[in-house]
Amino acid sequence: MRGRGEEIRQFILKNVELHATDIASVTAEHFQVSRASITRHIKVLLDKGELQAEGKTKNRIYRLPNGFREAPILLRISDNQDEDKVWREVVASHMERVNENIRKICHYGFTEMFNNVIDHSEGELAAIRIALSTARLRISLHDDGIGIFEKIKSRCGLVDHRQAILELAKGKLTTDPNRHTGQGIFFTSRMFDRFYIQANQLIFAHDREITDDWLIESDQSKYGTNVYMEIDLDSSRDIAEIFREFSSGEAGNYEFSRTHVPLKLARYGDEDLISRSQAKRVLARFDRFKEVLLDFADVDFIGQAFADEIFRVFANNNPEIKLVHVNTRKEVKKMIQWVQGGRDHQE
Repeated sequence: MRGRGEEIRQFILKNVELHATDIASVTAEHFQVSRASITRHIKVLLDKGELQAEGKTKNRIYRLPNGFREAPILLRISDNQDEDKVWREVVASHMERVNENIRKICHYGFTEMFNNVIDHSEGELAAIRIALSTARLRISLHDDGIGIFEKIKSRCGLVDHRQAILELAKGKLTTDPNRHTGQGIFFTSRMFDRFYIQANQLIFAHDREITDDWLIESDQSKYGTNVYMEIDLDSSRDIAEIFREFSSGEAGNYEFSRTHVPLKLARYGDEDLISRSQAKRVLARFDRFKEVLLDFADVDFIGQAFADEIFRVFANNNPEIKLVHVNTRKEVKKMIQWVQGGRDHQE
């Protein structure tokens, strides 16, 4: 339990800047424990001076002692905005203290995300916040538009906002194929140590330490979109290695051909993945990839129909697409092997 407690406290410290007012509920949801338990961990951090609190009861705000406190820069969104110009005039001057590899990652991530704000948000104002601590750099964007998950849902004819998040996690999703490839969010989320999109009362996140994508419900951000990109200042990661990880092309000629799909994003609450209709939602747009990693982390059981639709019907009809299942628990693996007639393909 001691190791678990330290894991919880580290999660609080890494996420408190994003959830200054609701860190207790976010942490409780993530670890599936009571808020009372999380409150005890917060008290430990307060006593050790690793966390600070302002206000009382429901209005209490938590911060890191040397947290990010940069004032936002407000810009009016318009069709003639140039994301590279905004980068040079607003953001680049904050990169003087960081290593070249981190500057390039920030350049890529900011311009991709700000271009999405210009082209897709349908908002009027954008707020940019760049902040440095002794260990991390964060870039955050906020717009007052309709919310990214609502935009994807309505333009792509999806069932709901959760399905929009599942499609976003796969990559190659765009509401404007004439001007966008749909790769920006996917690669940006993999370049930074922590990446969050908060919109339409949902949060989609990718954390390199957690290693998979996850979503939680939030009572904030009913309107607009918040994007947070954070990277550790001692990171040695570079853009090229991320492109190589998800491509099959030679160096300098990358082809986005591999994707990673967290199956838990296809679940609603505690429901199991059992039906063919659920499987078909998962399979949407797989034909755009050569290899798909189906990540079964936190999935304890799948139904015969769900497994059959993916690992027999789709696999037989699309032999050119390699399906690889990872983080597969014993019962899930047995179901996959059953529908495959004893064959199996896993990592």
